[in-house]
Amino acid sequence: MFKTHTAKLAEIERQWFVVDAAGQPLGRLASRIATILKGKHKAIYSPHLDVGDFVIVVNAEKVHLSGKKLEQKVYHHHSGYPGGLKTEKVSRVLETHPTRVVERAVKGMLPHNALGSHMLGKLKVYTGPTHPHAAQGPRPLSLTGEHD
Repeated sequence: MFKTHTAKLAEIERQWFVVDAAGQPLGRLASRIATILKGKHKAIYSPHLDVGDFVIVVNAEKVHLSGKKLEQKVYHHHSGYPGGLKTEKVSRVLETHPTRVVERAVKGMLPHNALGSHMLGKLKVYTGPTHPHAAQGPRPLSLTGEHD
């Protein structure tokens, strides 16, 4: 009989990838990033472990939203108190805090538990074309879904 191999923490080798979000559709970008953060592109993937890699997103303010999403898409947040529903259009969020649009899209595609929060910590989003992670030697990430 064969035993299923489970990845150990010492076996996990993390890499750094950089993605240029300029002109990329938000949903496709977020789903590809979520796959890398989870580690599903690796042969040692285990759903109960964080085996994913780090992802750096640059030019987050230039992400593309198709159709009428800029005018119609709305983010909701509730404070927990009566009448505490806050709504904000995605166009306003892109003007004020463009990194939050990418972060929120990726967060929705990760597990909604402590493991997902740990995975989200490996996502670094920046508005401009530069980032402070050059020392990690990030590789460019292709968003076509090919193996990296």
